[in-house]
Amino acid sequence: MKEIKVLGTGCPKCKTLEKMTREVVEQNSIDAIVTKVEDMMEIMQYNVMSLPALVVDGKVVIKGCVPSAKEIKEAIEN
Repeated sequence: MKEIKVLGTGCPKCKTLEKMTREVVEQNSIDAIVTKVEDMMEIMQYNVMSLPALVVDGKVVIKGCVPSAKEIKEAIEN
């Protein structure tokens, strides 16, 4: 099972990335747990300067943008 985290402080882009990530996981039957991280101290542990960011199994795979559903799916699967 994959562990997916959406890093963001609650801005519209962060909320969009979270929503799209959950949809991609559901639509593709990906075995994963999606969590939203809004705590700045926890976000800083990933050394990410631009939000939102997507973390899969502890690795930052997307940062600073809202990607397409296809890009999210590819990032999760790779």
